[in-house]
Amino acid sequence: MKSPITGKEMLLKFELRTLDFRKESFTVAYHFYLCEESDEQFTTTELDELNMIQLYNQYREKHNLPFPDEIKEIRRKYGLPATKMSEILGFGINSYRNYEGGEVPSLANARLIQLAGDPVKFRDLVELSENIEVEYKKKLLKKIELLIEEQEENLFSLEFQDYLLGDHVSNQFSGYKKPSLDKLTEMVIFFSEKLEPWKTQLNKLLFYADFLMFKKTGFSISGARYRAINMGPVPNNYNSIFEYMSNKRDIDIWVTEFPGGAVGEQFKVNKSRKFNTNAFSDIELEVLNTVAAKFKRTATSDIIEISHHEKAWKANEKERKIISYKDYGFELTEL
Repeated sequence: MKSPITGKEMLLKFELRTLDFRKESFTVAYHFYLCEESDEQFTTTELDELNMIQLYNQYREKHNLPFPDEIKEIRRKYGLPATKMSEILGFGINSYRNYEGGEVPSLANARLIQLAGDPVKFRDLVELSENIEVEYKKKLLKKIELLIEEQEENLFSLEFQDYLLGDHVSNQFSGYKKPSLDKLTEMVIFFSEKLEPWKTQLNKLLFYADFLMFKKTGFSISGARYRAINMGPVPNNYNSIFEYMSNKRDIDIWVTEFPGGAVGEQFKVNKSRKFNTNAFSDIELEVLNTVAAKFKRTATSDIIEISHHEKAWKANEKERKIISYKDYGFELTEL
C-alpha cells in the first residue's frame, strides 16, 4: 500500500495493543501500514477486519461461544435455510444472518445456538416452535430422528477423532477452528499429489499451511493442534493420524529402508482418492498452493532447519508444548 502522504510503499507492521469489547479488554496483534517518513499509521478494510477478528475470537474463546463456521455447520446439518433456523430459535432473520457473518451473539443467544447443535435438544426446540408450518415440522422431525440414530451409531468414530485431534473445541490452539479430520485429510492428499513428501516434510507443510492461513485471516484451515518437538512443529498425534488415513486408503505410505538401517515414510496419492477442491475456500486453496510452491524443492533437513527459525518452535520446543496460533501465528517469518 502506498502512503497517501508521500506516495511511497509503506511497511506492513503489527504491534500488541489492548482493545475493548463488551466492557472487557483483550490484547491483539494490531496490524497497520507505517509511513516511515511521516510516522503515520494507516489501515485498510481488510486489516481492520483482521484486527477485529482477533478481538472477537478471544471473547468467544473466553466465554465458550460458537464461531461463525460452527453456527453455519449446525444449520446445514439439518438442511435448513437461515430463515427457518432463525424462526425455530426465535431470532430475527437479520440477527441470525449477522451471527453467521461474524457478529458475536449475546451469551443467551449463543447458548441457544449451541443447544441446537445437539439433535436431541434441537428436536425439543422444533417441537416447541410455533413459527413453522405443521407439514414442514413433521418432515424436519423425521430428519432429526435419523440424525439422532446416526449420532448414536457413529459415537465411537467421533470419540476416536476426538482422541486424534483433541476435543472439538475452537480455541487459540486450534486456530479458532473446530478441528476437522476431514479437512486435515484433504490437506495431506493435496501435498501428497503435489510433492510426494516424506513424513517429516509433510508435518512442516501442514504446519505452514495452517499457520499461514491464520496469519492472513485469524483462522487456521484444519483446526489441527501442533506440538513443538526436536524435528520442528508437528500435528499432535501425527503418527496415529497418518495411520488412520492410510487404513482408510485416503493416502498411501511407502516405506523405504536406507543404507545404515534408517527407515523413511513417503506419502503418495492413492489412485482411487482424489483431492476434494470443494472442501476449501479460495483463500485456503491459495495458501495451500503458496506453501507447496515455497517448499517444492526443499530437502527434509532444510525444512527442519527453516522451521527451527520460527518463534513458534523456539518458544515451545524445550517443553514440547502445543503451539498457540494466537501467540505465534503472526510471528511466522518464512511465509
